[in-house]
Amino acid sequence: MTQEKWGKLRQRLLKTVGQNNYKTWIEPLELADLRNGVAVFHVPTSFMGNYVNQNFSDLILYELTMSGETVQRLAFQVAANAPARAPSAAAKRPHPVTPAPTAPETVYPAAAEPAENDSAVDNVVEALQAAPLDARFTFDTFVVGKPNELAHAAARRVSEGGPVTFNPLVLYGGVGLGKTHLMHAIAWELRAKRPELNVLYLSAEQFMYRFVQALRERKMMDFKHLFRSVDVLMVDDVQFIAGKDSTQEEFFHTFNALVDQNKQIIISADRAPGEIKDLEERVKSRLQCGLVVDLHPTDYELRLGILQTKVQQYRGSYPDLQIADGVLEFLAQRISTNVRVLEGALTRLFAFASLVGREIDMELTQDCLADVLRASERKITIEEIQRKVSEYYNIRLSDIIGPKRLRSYARPRQVAMYLCKQLTSRSLPEIGRRFGGRDHTTVMHGVRRIEELRNSDGQIAEDVEILRRALEA
Repeated sequence: MTQEKWGKLRQRLLKTVGQNNYKTWIEPLELADLRNGVAVFHVPTSFMGNYVNQNFSDLILYELTMSGETVQRLAFQVAANAPARAPSAAAKRPHPVTPAPTAPETVYPAAAEPAENDSAVDNVVEALQAAPLDARFTFDTFVVGKPNELAHAAARRVSEGGPVTFNPLVLYGGVGLGKTHLMHAIAWELRAKRPELNVLYLSAEQFMYRFVQALRERKMMDFKHLFRSVDVLMVDDVQFIAGKDSTQEEFFHTFNALVDQNKQIIISADRAPGEIKDLEERVKSRLQCGLVVDLHPTDYELRLGILQTKVQQYRGSYPDLQIADGVLEFLAQRISTNVRVLEGALTRLFAFASLVGREIDMELTQDCLADVLRASERKITIEEIQRKVSEYYNIRLSDIIGPKRLRSYARPRQVAMYLCKQLTSRSLPEIGRRFGGRDHTTVMHGVRRIEELRNSDGQIAEDVEILRRALEA
């Protein structure tokens, strides 16, 4: 591939990923070689190569293939003339004053000024550059609906940077429901409104990595100084430290030190703290002492709103593309479990339609997204739901289906009926027949009862959510 051809391809990538992502991640790439199905790119740093590989490799492969190249994979090499170390402005200046996000950045400000010759703290700040903030993830781009309105309101309150009202704030939910988006949005907002605050955002994996490195290099005091001198500590995917005893202990002490100083802590996890296996009880207890908020699975209306918002964002890059009626509604209905998959499907549609010069209609949608749509077709059966519910409540399957009206059987039966109504396309009469030949009005009553209890009984709400996740996993 010629450099001229690569230049044209980069312009198509610009339209797809947007100006900020392009300037930060795509423009620095240099196409060095393309042979034997491998496209080799020179990058300034290994981190940039890893980030591009994780976040943009599929799109680059797609564009290369559409350009007529035979490519199976990408490889990234640090250019020989790249500087050994190029810390960003955030690493050099602990108190940035930029009032609004303009491009993905990292951690800012990480800590108080390090002591003279304090190379360990400097190394920590440099390593934490592996947690860049995404400029797309702001409150302005977060679509609010009933499943996430409480989490959004709590995140907004924390982002004001005022007196700490609940500590910690724990956001939890399944993959692609908006936890990381809200974490980044809080960080961006704090940067704009309270630039004097030391805000540290990182993943639990990075926390563990820095802890292990500090132990190995015997620089634990530097580690403690960094993590205990922040005003706001944000840790993403805290479930990662489960089962790692030493890391949990240090996290526990860091947590206590910050709370004692009335510093804000914000945590995200893929499940409620009490459900994280191998997480120490004292850590669970600390996480549960603040505000714990569940991001519920998206409903149809919220998914449609997300798609409509994304379309408006894409209009700047694809002003001439047309979307036929019914396409967005079709996607919102069919891709129901993961917002990232939903947004990725729309990105692929826009990119494909722009390349072939066609309107985005139902035919193009089904052709372009055949693999995504197939993956979303897994059918949950009534029998599967009945079996899961009976196992969860530790009762026999025959008691779920049978005539016994004891509360210990009736409530799980109603939960099972509710899940059948929500997760299958079966009619109420058919659901009733599968539950021992019951009338459809009995099923309707059971569904309504669980809907009421989900709003008033926290245990029922938690039971239903755990079962739903288990069935959709």
